[in-house]
Amino acid sequence: MTVRRYRVAIGLVVLLACLVVLNGFAFWGDYFAQWVDDVLQLSTGLSAVICGWVVARRVRGTQRWWRLLIVFGMAGWSVGQFIWSWYQLIDGRGLPSPSMADVGYLTFPVFAIAALVVLARSKERPHSERRQLSQWTAHFGMTVVLDGLVVTGSMFVLIWTAALGQLVHSTGPEALAWAVAISYPLSDLVLVVMAVLLVVFDRVDRPYRTNLLLLAAGIVALACSDAVFAYLVSVGAESMKPWSDAGFVLGPLFIAYAVLASPGRRRTEDDAATSVDWWQVALPYLPVTAVALLITGQLVFGDGPDAVEVCVGLLIVFLVLARQLLSLLDNRLLLVRVYEGQRQLAHQAFHDPLTGLANRALFADRLDRAVADEPRAEGALVLIFVDLDDFKEVNDRFGHAGGDVLLHEVGQRLLGCVRSTDTVARLGGDEFAILLEGEVDAPEAVAERIQGALRRPFAVHGTLVAVRASMGLVVPDPSEPLITSDLLLGRADTSMYAGKRLGKDTTVVYRPSADGPPDFPSALRQARGGTPAGFSLAFQPIVLLADEAPVAVEALARWTAPDGTEIAPDTFVRAAEAAGLGAELDALVLDLACREITALEPGLSVHVNVGASRLGTASLEQSIRDALHRYRLPAYRLVVEITETIPILDLTAAAEAIRRLRALGVRVALDDFGAGYSSLTWLHALPVDLIKLDRALTTGIQPARDAALCRSLVGLCADLELAVVAEGIETAEQAELIARAGCTMAQGYRFGRPAPLADLGLSGVVL
Repeated sequence: MTVRRYRVAIGLVVLLACLVVLNGFAFWGDYFAQWVDDVLQLSTGLSAVICGWVVARRVRGTQRWWRLLIVFGMAGWSVGQFIWSWYQLIDGRGLPSPSMADVGYLTFPVFAIAALVVLARSKERPHSERRQLSQWTAHFGMTVVLDGLVVTGSMFVLIWTAALGQLVHSTGPEALAWAVAISYPLSDLVLVVMAVLLVVFDRVDRPYRTNLLLLAAGIVALACSDAVFAYLVSVGAESMKPWSDAGFVLGPLFIAYAVLASPGRRRTEDDAATSVDWWQVALPYLPVTAVALLITGQLVFGDGPDAVEVCVGLLIVFLVLARQLLSLLDNRLLLVRVYEGQRQLAHQAFHDPLTGLANRALFADRLDRAVADEPRAEGALVLIFVDLDDFKEVNDRFGHAGGDVLLHEVGQRLLGCVRSTDTVARLGGDEFAILLEGEVDAPEAVAERIQGALRRPFAVHGTLVAVRASMGLVVPDPSEPLITSDLLLGRADTSMYAGKRLGKDTTVVYRPSADGPPDFPSALRQARGGTPAGFSLAFQPIVLLADEAPVAVEALARWTAPDGTEIAPDTFVRAAEAAGLGAELDALVLDLACREITALEPGLSVHVNVGASRLGTASLEQSIRDALHRYRLPAYRLVVEITETIPILDLTAAAEAIRRLRALGVRVALDDFGAGYSSLTWLHALPVDLIKLDRALTTGIQPARDAALCRSLVGLCADLELAVVAEGIETAEQAELIARAGCTMAQGYRFGRPAPLADLGLSGVVL
């Protein structure tokens, strides 16, 4: 319903209420006021019938049936009202009791009860909405029963005081007349209690809750006027003002709104978590408040409540007290659950879910605090990096589930090698870190103890598996100035990779050199556009699968620190990126690669990696132009590979940058496609020349699925006229797999390891 329709509906309610109030003063006589009153009642009743019939013809299922039931009920009520008006206004003899009007009036409760049942079963709510934490507390079932008894008892007291008590104690001459008279308050009691309980306990699907609220308002309005009328009759009132019939006018109007209302929006889980239904909270206590006001009024202005009211009233008080006690218990349980939930969330935020060890965030925090403490004795702080050697083979052999089992067991053994005050963390993948604080044994002895524990075979899926690990160990010098946690982590990482290069299953203790710790950004700055000391390029061939003849080489950066330690490319490239020197590193690699490739035959091209963040920058494009011009290298021999250090956010700008590079004659490739941020959207948006499939797509543990995936990607690239290179090929089986998938070019250890260009012995082949 639109805002305008809401205003019209509210305005009509206000208008009718004002007419009822004005008509109650009978300015033009009682007879005219009675005519206006009866016309208003009959008009709103017929409006509900017409509205219900019109809407029922447009809807289906239960939404039609409950409206048709309301139509039949209101039609009977309107017939009864017509008979009442005829006897009262035209016949002039007064309405006999019982009469056909009673049949019409009592038709409405019968059909209204059926309509409420159908509406309550209109549509089952989703499981997530049916069991909300806010409703389904530990004592929810008992709460439902108590609230139902409170509402029922309160409504009984009100009906009893208004009419039912007088009718029960009356000694009418005819049993039929007495039965008809008592049927009105009893039917009103059942209807009102049923509607209120449906509203309170939310038994109707959320989209139809507006229909229920309006229908309940109409039922309550009719019941109120019924109660007032019965009370006036029971006390022998000689005249009844039209004010007492306000419910007979507004009640059918609310029912008409109920059948007209359109289904609302289904409440989402976010709405359920943040919204409060005040009807559900307050409605059980409204009848209780009315009972309290009624009894107070009787004590002040009357003879006081009778025995039935006193007994039922006391029962209601005990029920409310029991209800509040359950609410206190539920609140206590809820607080306990919240506290436990917070503890679990805090644990999950700072612990690895697989091993239960500290995660990277918790380890970094403890390392920061350890470094920030007051100066300590040498050896009082030890940092150890542990990286499992050849862990991929375990995943390939036993699957990721087997790898997870092994990682968990490794974590437990590491815990057994240190004290309870030390910190063992899993940083990610197969990398672990250990922080030893306080009085520590000789660091080498601790490392040896860890190595010995890890060398004992592990049981994985019933098979004993030997595990080896490379470790980097750092003992900071307390006298060293400006030591930071990042510096310690970098040293441990460097030492660990140095151990892997020494043959794995080793422990390398970091030894500072006279030139200071390895610092690639500083070396790059000191070179002032030249080549830093220890920096060089290694080249890995890219071959045709048909005859394994090389067609290109990929330039790979290498750096040896001043102390002779070979630093892993990921380490020093990451350091350069963090220092804002990524563009300088790209320009350096590009220049060296173009210079060295000129020594090869013209058929061979060179692939150079460029970070995605620098795609489209003027400095990159100028560096490419300068290198090509400086070494007189044909542009077609240069392939720029876009690496995924960060995602490409603006694909349109990236596409324009690629077109500018291609206009120079340079080819562009997507590196590591299928991993990281790349997707099929990139293929559609970026006008590249070549795709390099990530090794995860060609060296998996499910050859059949890998072959199907490779075949699909290669076929798609062929349709788009894109060349494809499969990376990471190490075995003949993998080469055969990608060849069957339709791939024609590959790169990997099977065809050559990275080496200086002079050591490759290449000869060019024209593509």
